[in-house]
Amino acid sequence: MSDGAPDPYADPMTFGQRMQILRERRGMSRVVLAGLLGRSPEWVKKIEKGQIHAPGVDTVLLVAEALRVRNLADLTGRPDMHVDLFIGPGHPRLAAVRAAVDAYPLTTTRQAPPIGHLRARLSRAWAARHSAAHHREAIGTLLPDLISDAQLAVRQAEQPAGWREAQAVLAEVYSLSQFFVAYQPDSSLLWRVAERSMVAAQQSEDPHTIGVAAWLMTQAHRDAGSSHLDAADAVNRETLAYLEPLLPDATDDVLAIAGALRFEAGYTAARRGESGTAWRYWDTAREMAERLPGDYFHPVTSFSRAVMGAHAVTVAVELHAGPESVRQAARAEAATIPSRPRRARHRIEEARGYQLDGQPDVAIATLARAHEAAPETIRYNGHARRIILEEVESRVAARRRRASDLAVKVGVLAA
Repeated sequence: MSDGAPDPYADPMTFGQRMQILRERRGMSRVVLAGLLGRSPEWVKKIEKGQIHAPGVDTVLLVAEALRVRNLADLTGRPDMHVDLFIGPGHPRLAAVRAAVDAYPLTTTRQAPPIGHLRARLSRAWAARHSAAHHREAIGTLLPDLISDAQLAVRQAEQPAGWREAQAVLAEVYSLSQFFVAYQPDSSLLWRVAERSMVAAQQSEDPHTIGVAAWLMTQAHRDAGSSHLDAADAVNRETLAYLEPLLPDATDDVLAIAGALRFEAGYTAARRGESGTAWRYWDTAREMAERLPGDYFHPVTSFSRAVMGAHAVTVAVELHAGPESVRQAARAEAATIPSRPRRARHRIEEARGYQLDGQPDVAIATLARAHEAAPETIRYNGHARRIILEEVESRVAARRRRASDLAVKVGVLAA
């Protein structure tokens, strides 16, 4: 190593030594790592010093996720343990949703429910997602049967029009699944539902369904990292070009999904640091929102007049503009956003802005409000967890206490 630092991949070296070196390279304290693992700092110290034996496989996986280690061999020193890792807690209902996605009921004699019945159930599922504090639990309960029944509806459709309608329902069920699977430890499942949604949407030939699937595919690419930003833009722009000729006579739902896609293009530009492009797309999205009724709220994307202020905060935060983030947060009105998870997400973005602006106490207070709105949203949000764990180590006692209390509520520190 050119800097003379220990090499965690040199042999022989214990698991604890590798863990300590990788932790320190990330600039992470024992307190923060302990919080991510649900353990005590003393436990981390004993592992690193070899005072207790290396943990079991489940804990090794948690350590690797917390340290952002992409390959278990980097942590264990065993080249035969070549496993790609990911970040995020797993919901108890993830296995059931995965099983439904992966099932291929080719020989079943069960009859699919009528399309109207499926649409009504899907509508109730979206409503549950927006209204429930624990929205992953709410939709995770409903998804396995919805997935299975929508798959059957496609297989058993007898006429082309009915087949396309069933494909539209299936695409939307997969879109709902993506909200559940996102930020959980199964990246391959996320890509399966995103791609299946896009394929089913195109087969439905329904503009709104295609727009929703593309909106989520754009997010999947962007969340996969900077190397996927071009792919995010390609999906986004192609779909906008497809929808553009339809907009003069479009329904509110089609107008809304076009507006949501315009904002997503701005979001991706902000992630690149392209300020002018990001705000230009935000302006065009706002113009689209102004064409919608004042009380309109898109059932999937939350796009509406009410959400544009929240979108402005996101753009400013992604551009790392602290003062502008705070200014936009002061203008946005979270109370007008009817969706609990979207309201919580907005609070998290506000907290990021306050943190950027050097106002950590306000950031922690804002995250507490996010937790009140939707505990599961903040639990699965990496930005929120990072801010909380940073302030757990604050030298200001009152701030440290508030952050610690919130960390326990969110589940990033053991009680």
